[in-house]
Amino acid sequence: MLKKITIAAACFMSVITINAQRNKNSPVERPKLVVGLVVDQMRWDYLYRFYSKFGNNGFKRLLNKGYSLDNVHINYVPTVTALGHTSIYTGSVPAIHGIAGNDWTDKETGKNVYCTTDENVQPVGTANAKVGSHSPKNLWSTTVTDELRLATNFQGKVIGVSLKDRASILPAGHTPNGAFWFDDSSGNFVTSSYYMNDLPQWMKSFNAQNLPDQLVANGWNTLLPINQYTESSPDNSSWEGLLGSAKTPTFPYSNLQADYQAKKDNIRYTPFGNTLTLKLAEASVEGENLGQDNITDILAINLASTDYAGHKFGPNSIEVEDVYLRLDQDLAQFFSYLDLKVGKGQYTVFLSADHGGAHSVGFLKEHKISTGFFGEGMEKDLNEKLKDKFGVDKLINGVDNYQVYFDRKLIKDNKLELESIKEFAIQELEKDPTVLYAVSTTKIQESSIPEPIKQRIINGINRQRSGDIQLISHDSMLPAYAKTGTTHSVWNSYDAHIPLIFMGWGIKHGESNKPYNMTDIAPTVSALLHIQFPSGNIGNPITEVLGK
Repeated sequence: MLKKITIAAACFMSVITINAQRNKNSPVERPKLVVGLVVDQMRWDYLYRFYSKFGNNGFKRLLNKGYSLDNVHINYVPTVTALGHTSIYTGSVPAIHGIAGNDWTDKETGKNVYCTTDENVQPVGTANAKVGSHSPKNLWSTTVTDELRLATNFQGKVIGVSLKDRASILPAGHTPNGAFWFDDSSGNFVTSSYYMNDLPQWMKSFNAQNLPDQLVANGWNTLLPINQYTESSPDNSSWEGLLGSAKTPTFPYSNLQADYQAKKDNIRYTPFGNTLTLKLAEASVEGENLGQDNITDILAINLASTDYAGHKFGPNSIEVEDVYLRLDQDLAQFFSYLDLKVGKGQYTVFLSADHGGAHSVGFLKEHKISTGFFGEGMEKDLNEKLKDKFGVDKLINGVDNYQVYFDRKLIKDNKLELESIKEFAIQELEKDPTVLYAVSTTKIQESSIPEPIKQRIINGINRQRSGDIQLISHDSMLPAYAKTGTTHSVWNSYDAHIPLIFMGWGIKHGESNKPYNMTDIAPTVSALLHIQFPSGNIGNPITEVLGK
């Protein structure tokens, strides 16, 4: 009897050993394709404000088949586009990854620096140097897209697409196969010599279709009868901006085709900019054979028209609602395309946003909610007070990203002390009724600012690129330039509470209200793919969404 047990045990151990050897020699299980969908300026509450109008195969497919994280926040300020896309894909914050704003002021030269401008590269697909001379040179950390390239010995492909240069370049990282953005001067998608010396043939073919002309040919009217847009304010509300040659912000926009021909950036403010971007995403899958083998690829997509429409019309406009209802249809079509091309269950999608957006000042006033404009005349007024105190004019270089930048050269030439200037400026700024806090960026930790604001300031201040004083406005205060429509930049929930949904290969179905940060997205994707976290990562994998 003992002999039989011994033989059986030996057989059992040999099976375990064989299986272990098989598992050891098997390739790492990964999806064929990861698709990152970052919907620009998408507030979390849009998922449910427009829920009853969505079809079953776009946003509802994500919610009903995927895993929705309902308590995800941006853990830094300012909450702007370049920072959002970078932090999603690096798992890091501006203090570390180096992208301190869409642009910032160089502390030494006083010149404005745009986040992706690179004078050392040439435009490709356009003669416009301003449009095409871009690269990720200002990005200090690796992205999850870089880490995939490294993990697969550069066999896994990465493509970034957006209407915006920064929103295709920064997510795609340092090592992609391509990043493409829209050229308002030609109506084509372009790139730079950082990536390639000529557009690939598939992109040339895509541009040759003149798809933007086709999309705007019939103007823009509401998808549904306009009286069904009960989630929005009446058409022609006073706080909405104007599109193209329109005299009022009202449907239908019958002159859209002529307006596009006159100024091609007009397509950005319509739902057709998103349609165009997703069609380019499909062309990228076809042209680069993404998701067609067992080596994972990543397609980073930014849907930017939601941001342009939000800035133009505000979150409570029928225009913004229509942009989301049409995006819902576009997403359904895109998922159906991926099901056929890559295979249902063979790809993973995550959808999030780079930031949210505030209600328009006019909307809030109409509904008796405290609001107003922040910082009107602040720079001029403060410069005058500094001149009276220190005897030198224009000590402030600029106020960008809710930060005050001082002219270091002027301060040095006049033998002044920066700390004394900052201390005086803060005292004056705190007298402004629209300012909640003003703090020296070198003394944040010791300031009497409550959490989570303090930590978000620390995370957002880049020692080499950020300003000298950080300003925090009162709730629902918008910058003076946002007289119509809306904008974003602050720590409050309307700007910092973002959607996050995972769906597809390796993802469970479910929903959670546990607190997470934007910086948790990249390590979650890394964990799903069994690759190294990005170099500056501070986030943690959201393990509850992973099926394994």
